[in-house]
Amino acid sequence: MNNQIEQLLKQYEQHIIGQSMNLRLLLCALFSGGHVLLEGVPGTGKTKTVRTLAQLLGGNFNRIQFTPDLLPSDITGSMIYNLHENVFETIKGPIFTNILLADEINRTPAKTQAALLEAMEEKQVTIQGETYQLPDVFFVVATQNPIEFEGTYPLPEAQQDRFLFKLIIDFPPFDDEKNVLKQNLLKTNMKENTEPLVNLEQFIQMQQAIHEVTISDQVLDYMMRIVYETRQSERIRYGASTRAAIAIGKAARAWAFMEQRDYVTPDDVKIVAKPALRHRIHLAPHIELEGASVDYVIEELVGSIPVPR
Repeated sequence: MNNQIEQLLKQYEQHIIGQSMNLRLLLCALFSGGHVLLEGVPGTGKTKTVRTLAQLLGGNFNRIQFTPDLLPSDITGSMIYNLHENVFETIKGPIFTNILLADEINRTPAKTQAALLEAMEEKQVTIQGETYQLPDVFFVVATQNPIEFEGTYPLPEAQQDRFLFKLIIDFPPFDDEKNVLKQNLLKTNMKENTEPLVNLEQFIQMQQAIHEVTISDQVLDYMMRIVYETRQSERIRYGASTRAAIAIGKAARAWAFMEQRDYVTPDDVKIVAKPALRHRIHLAPHIELEGASVDYVIEELVGSIPVPR
């Protein structure tokens, strides 16, 4: 099983160059059973990153382009009348998949956003009074563009809290970007269809094995101390919720599993704390005026807390 994870990560990094940490965190979120909010400028490979993950897992992939006129039924599905059979038929929407890319989620109104987020939380969809279960492996990656604000509907704080991680995809380093250019211009090592390395049944077994990863009381206390301090810091206006502590715990356990350990260390907690918290806290106005970033404040806060031995 550990060898499968190594091969999965190796193949993933060969297809998506220059985003090693984000790829590992995406896989960590998937193992954790959570969902990811992905922020990045256009042209940085967000769609390819998610599609490649689905291909490596042998899962189904759907992409929804969120627009201002998108309706909830365009995501979940609807019922239509079949004139030939004289019955109503349920047409399931694109949400019935294993890995879903919700592209530019901040371009659609709140009602449509809520339909997706409800399905993420409940893992089921209601169509005309009938409830349908979503697949056992169901992973949503919602993207948003940070540089365009006109005609957008920013996700409310309570809805952002539904995502396990918020990841930032930036431009890759010079040499990595040059290799991407080579791949695309010279078609070096390029494949239209990526071969699956595991199947969904094997992936579910891996997810179940994660529950055997142990977390000591000292590490649990360390996690809780991080979350608690976000509520006490004068630099933070709104601290993290209890859901944030749960997210850190689940993600740290999945990260330890990916590192082939059956126990969580404080370093695992440090790695997942920033992506788990950056969309859940809000800086105080005077800190925002000073130009400090959320990531910087989280790093400072985590670094100030004694690490258990």
